Amino acid sequence: MERIDYFIKRIFLVIPTFIGITLLCFGLIQFVPGGPVEQAIMGMKGIGEGEQRSAGSAESITERQRQEIERYYGFDQPFYLRYKKWLIDDKVGMRMTSYRYPDRTAWELIRDRFKVSMIFGVTGLLLSYLICIPLGIIKALRHNSLFDVTSSIIVFVGYAIPPFALGMILKMLFSGTVDGLWDIFPASGFHSDAYSRLDTLGRIQDIFMHMFLPVLCYVIGNFAILTLLMKNSLIEQISKDYVRTVLAKGGSYSRAIWGHAVRNSLIPIATGIGAILTVMFAGSVIIEQVFEIPGMGRLSLEAIVGRDYPVFMGILALTSVLGLLGNIVSDLCYVLIDPRINFQRQ
Repeated sequence: MERIDYFIKRIFLVIPTFIGITLLCFGLIQFVPGGPVEQAIMGMKGIGEGEQRSAGSAESITERQRQEIERYYGFDQPFYLRYKKWLIDDKVGMRMTSYRYPDRTAWELIRDRFKVSMIFGVTGLLLSYLICIPLGIIKALRHNSLFDVTSSIIVFVGYAIPPFALGMILKMLFSGTVDGLWDIFPASGFHSDAYSRLDTLGRIQDIFMHMFLPVLCYVIGNFAILTLLMKNSLIEQISKDYVRTVLAKGGSYSRAIWGHAVRNSLIPIATGIGAILTVMFAGSVIIEQVFEIPGMGRLSLEAIVGRDYPVFMGILALTSVLGLLGNIVSDLCYVLIDPRINFQRQ
């Protein structure tokens, strides 16, 4: 009953936490320089357009014109009214029109990138756990062996290479961007131009070929942390008294390890399980940029650089909710792995 009350409280805390996150970020982007009003004025003056303008033309923006621009973007209203409009009237900004794409709303842009980031993020995260957890277990059971040392060197070499550098290397080696090397995988995009004309099996194969290298970069980037976390956690559990108790009572070593130690060593790993809800939306900005994948990470980068506040705040709202719910999912995983966990304050 205490656990049910705890999770109910956590769910209700999502609302004020969400308001606090979005209110803070909304305030920051409203007052930082280089916003839509400034960009519109610079566009009217011709700054950044590659045209030579006279000094008189550069100062031709009147105060009334500036007020009209502020009124168009809603900056003529007090801060709290703008936030209320964004939160309630515009449905956390999803109904707002993008500054960069005037014919589309923030939700329409986010919706188009959802499937791409979901496939990329979920696949990469699941593969990371499916590979790193068994690898960490084997390294713990063969601690200080040749396999342990060799695999650690490989893992740390992969972790030390920056994701964008690794992506560029993989593109050069396997995407035919350099003459004389292998041209196996596509260099960019999520699917080919002929995707709509393919059958179901052909579409799956086409997406697989496009996503192989980006997902490989994502998995390699997570290798070291997850693998060593699993290894160290299992080594710690093996040294606990309850393992020796199982062996003293006649239990086999396999039962002590696989029936008790491994399960308890998964508790630190469960911290990142809830992150799957955020990863499927946020994606990886660097990897998506290198491989030109039209996902949520790349969209958020474009929104930040282009000061497209409606799109950026829409992505922030979604990822904030999913991140908060993900934390609750992680706590639920704690309980499923170890029923002895009690969330009540001592």
